[in-house]
Amino acid sequence: MDLTSRINQHFIESAHLKYQATDLLATPIAEAAERIVQCLLADGKVLACGNGGSAGDAQHFAAEMLNRFEMERPGLAAFTLTADASTLTSIANDYAFEQVFSKQVRALGHANDLLLAISTSGNSPNVVAAVHAAHDRGMGVIALTGKGGGAIADILSEDDIHLCAPGDRTAHIQEIHITAIHCLCDAVDCLLLGVEE
Repeated sequence: MDLTSRINQHFIESAHLKYQATDLLATPIAEAAERIVQCLLADGKVLACGNGGSAGDAQHFAAEMLNRFEMERPGLAAFTLTADASTLTSIANDYAFEQVFSKQVRALGHANDLLLAISTSGNSPNVVAAVHAAHDRGMGVIALTGKGGGAIADILSEDDIHLCAPGDRTAHIQEIHITAIHCLCDAVDCLLLGVEE
């Protein structure tokens, strides 16, 4: 297979999986957006975490919320637990890498806050620990996973929202995750500001 054909195939597979994800994720994304708006209107905040590409997605989400997405509006209270190198490395060094997010959730999270937990496999030990910490703090969880949801699927409560991308390839799962994040940001703006045509 030449490179152009391989690239074409990547686009086709990604588009096909996104089309499948529409039926699976549209309703839970809408529910997640409503939960985020309820959280923000109650003076809560959204804490986001993930590893690698998912860390980038957590930062992307927080940036779209804190600054703006596509509509002009005041900044919304969301931030990432992935960007502070001093905090991450001190926790990893003094305790364990598994605790880099959970210690932050326990210190910063409150009952009216939400955790956006992102893991393509659903098995990232530090994201699993963050979900446990969020539950201990009385926080709700919105989980973005793939590959069936892994360990995270097993520990979510009935009140949590699970956005599980179809497919097995990490790259395609992450492509669905970023689309889901953009849909979340757009839906939050629509709920707060009304729908722009």
